[in-house]
Amino acid sequence: MLRPLRLLRLLAFARILNRSAMGSLVGRVSTYVAGSAIAAVGLGAIAILDAERDVPGANITTSGDALWWAATTVTTVGYGDVYPVSTSGRLVAVALMLVGIAVVGAVTASVATWMVLQVQDSAEKAPDGVHKIRELAPLTSDQQLEGP
Repeated sequence: MLRPLRLLRLLAFARILNRSAMGSLVGRVSTYVAGSAIAAVGLGAIAILDAERDVPGANITTSGDALWWAATTVTTVGYGDVYPVSTSGRLVAVALMLVGIAVVGAVTASVATWMVLQVQDSAEKAPDGVHKIRELAPLTSDQQLEGP
């Protein structure tokens, strides 16, 4: 009866991941996004199976189908081979779609942040002569570089 409480071990695992993740914001966001996606797929599969299992004409009747549907929905692929037919199942689908869009957005933002940080790091590692030239002769908006 108390077996579902074993899921609380996941919280301890999340703390370990948080400590071991990179110290940067990108590392933490990536860890949280991956954890959220895994949790969304698991909870979405359970919710859709509960909503669709006994509905006449439903095509999500096994845990495998539910897991497949949740994975394709949260990744915004949505093949259409299995789909909810009940109102409660469709509400679960909308919630999972929103989570999937948020996950894709967070991944995109993490990649963009990483790229910006790489460009900033390479600019900071530029030779000192480049920085000194810029300090000595800053360009105004109406000035242009002239050739030799």
